[in-house]
Amino acid sequence: MSLFTNWLHRPLRILCGILLLALLFAPSAARGESVWKVGIAQELITPEQPMWMSGYGSRDRPADGEKLTELWAKAMALEDAVGTRVVLVTLDLVGIDRATAGHIQTRVAEQTGLPRQALVLSTTHTHSGPVVGDNLQSMYFLDGAAWKLISDYTAKLESQVVDLVSRAIADLQIAEVSWTVGRAQFAVNRRNNPEPEVPQRRLEARLNGPVDHDVPILVVREPLPNSGEPAHGQKIRLVVCGYACHATVLSGYQWCGDWPGYAQSALEQRYPGATAMVWVGCGADQNPLPRRDIELAKAYGAEIEQAVAAALERPETPLSGSLAYEFAEVPLTLAMIPTREQLVATAQSSNRYEVSRAKMLLESLERNGALETDYPYPIQTWQLGDGPTWVFLGGEVVVDYALRLKHELGAQPIWVAGYCNDVMAYIPSRRVLKEGGYEGGGSMVYYGLPSPWNDDVEEKIIQETHRQVVKLRDSS
Repeated sequence: MSLFTNWLHRPLRILCGILLLALLFAPSAARGESVWKVGIAQELITPEQPMWMSGYGSRDRPADGEKLTELWAKAMALEDAVGTRVVLVTLDLVGIDRATAGHIQTRVAEQTGLPRQALVLSTTHTHSGPVVGDNLQSMYFLDGAAWKLISDYTAKLESQVVDLVSRAIADLQIAEVSWTVGRAQFAVNRRNNPEPEVPQRRLEARLNGPVDHDVPILVVREPLPNSGEPAHGQKIRLVVCGYACHATVLSGYQWCGDWPGYAQSALEQRYPGATAMVWVGCGADQNPLPRRDIELAKAYGAEIEQAVAAALERPETPLSGSLAYEFAEVPLTLAMIPTREQLVATAQSSNRYEVSRAKMLLESLERNGALETDYPYPIQTWQLGDGPTWVFLGGEVVVDYALRLKHELGAQPIWVAGYCNDVMAYIPSRRVLKEGGYEGGGSMVYYGLPSPWNDDVEEKIIQETHRQVVKLRDSS
């Protein structure tokens, strides 16, 4: 090779070397590798002995000890390329109270360092699980032995969930993460819709009142062996999906995860080796209709599984970017605080639920000197990289919230979950509050709160959710 030729090729060789070094030391995302780590854990939480069931005031005895499905606590730990970490826990329970959630969150922070705003405790709202903590306490008329079983179960549950989160974090490993949205159809807006008995009535009910039939889906797959293979063909490790509907198909005395439990089982059968987690959206005014039959619960679970399967047959959107999160408690004002004299009078009522609530409020009044005029309502938001913004709301939230947030914040995909962190009451929109009825205020007696919410309840929740979402999106 001549001196001239060698001189000509030298810059080219240097450039190639620089490009090779750049590829070797480039961030993993640039090389086509996953920037995500995912950890998964699960724990049985089915009671080991008969105890009182939650969700219906009409039950007159404890569970019979049999089970149609197991009840599960499941956890997904998700970590981005810079080590920011979040954990979602799903629980096959009707709900948890603020004190129970607080104990879990404090212990998790102490043991793992996970910030409060990075941990979500989501319940499926199955009405075929046990009473937990103080949730719906004024609905039940139990003796000391029954409350002792509930207290013991709750204490054990707290330790199980803390351990579950630790195990999910310990399981963190490289994964491919993507998202998509499917559709299901079995939820019906139950306000002013009597239980339909014939197909035509079912059709009429489905057309009457707002619904949200989206099935948001997060999919975790094994990492790609190389950057040339699409993630679509990789083995699925985890499916996380949601739907806005009450888990009230069943009302018997057997433990069961209701339609969310059957959906999890169906998904795990379809995708062998995978874990399935189900969360519930703003389904407070949504019922699965028809209902009251085991085969229907199975069919609705299968409908969720089919919705996921159909969505995964289409291209999904890979998740990239980084995680961010926000959390706040907003004081929701109660419309009216009764006097001691009013509570004493109510305690003589012929309505045993009114009596139970009045006695609880009198005890609180004697203990604290006054009744609280508002309630600290939890709102939590996660930004999943360049993908969905995930909002987690406490209580039993009506569907109007999800529809409004999607409309107002829908420039990017937004997912809205209810029944998270603290299930303290129904959360009506202004419309539902003004219409009244069970969701509008009648249900407050069972939750032990003294009155319906003030008429600014919707705006307070929407404003704080907007603040969190805008802040996270601006910083991403």
